[in-house]
Amino acid sequence: MRASTIKAIATAAFTAMAATAVATVASAADMAPRYTKAPPPIVEIWTWDKFYIGVNGGYSWGRSDTSGTFYNNVTGVQLSPTQSGNINLDGWVFGGQIGKNWQFNNWVVGLEADGQWTNEKGGRNFTCVTGPVGGACSTITGGPLAGVAPTTTFDQEISWFATFRPRVGALVTPSALLYVTGGLAVAGIKTNGVISGFTAGQLPTSVAWSSDQTKWGWVIGAGLEARLGGNWTGKIEGLYMDYGSVSGSPALITSAPQLRFDYSSKVTDVVLRAGVNYHFGGPVVAKY
Repeated sequence: MRASTIKAIATAAFTAMAATAVATVASAADMAPRYTKAPPPIVEIWTWDKFYIGVNGGYSWGRSDTSGTFYNNVTGVQLSPTQSGNINLDGWVFGGQIGKNWQFNNWVVGLEADGQWTNEKGGRNFTCVTGPVGGACSTITGGPLAGVAPTTTFDQEISWFATFRPRVGALVTPSALLYVTGGLAVAGIKTNGVISGFTAGQLPTSVAWSSDQTKWGWVIGAGLEARLGGNWTGKIEGLYMDYGSVSGSPALITSAPQLRFDYSSKVTDVVLRAGVNYHFGGPVVAKY
């Protein structure tokens, strides 16, 4: 075979091998994994700057510092010494709240209003002291009713209350708020009882009396609120309220002498409650 023919065959073979190698490398390159830059992570940042609404429940230790005195309803003469004492008005509370917060870095200020139903109640009896054979409180001087003292029952309750308060707090973590609060408080205070005595004819007589008063006062307290998840937070809160005084002068005009019972009660309340709030609006979204 000629040398030129052999050279041509060798050149063709080499060209074919080179083309195959190039195709193989290109195919391998196409099969290699391709990497793209990952998108920036999205981070949710909780903010307290929202409106919210919620419910709460707890227990209350109310106190009524009460004094009562019996008088002759006709002459105004005091018939027996003034009697004083503390009446416990303890009971459960349940209600709801609504409010708005504004956040300034690690500080949060807000306004909140709440309304509560309660079953706080208590009572005692008051006695118009009389002698064994009659006296200033009773004209009966003989028989089995001589020396029996007129009395009145005395029952009192805080049937509802509401507060209107600013709140000021600091963040102990981005999702936990420690705050103080104070403002106005208002309550419905019911007082009732039955005065019992005797007529000039030595017959038992009595009258039921009642008073329902709305009293404004003040409130102060503190609490801790923290995010539970999503738009929900939970809180625990303690409040002290002072509603001032309620008073009244029920009378039993069928007794002998006619009786009048003057009372005055200074009412305060201590509340410990827990609750949950739903905050409207989503968290702030940040990309890094």
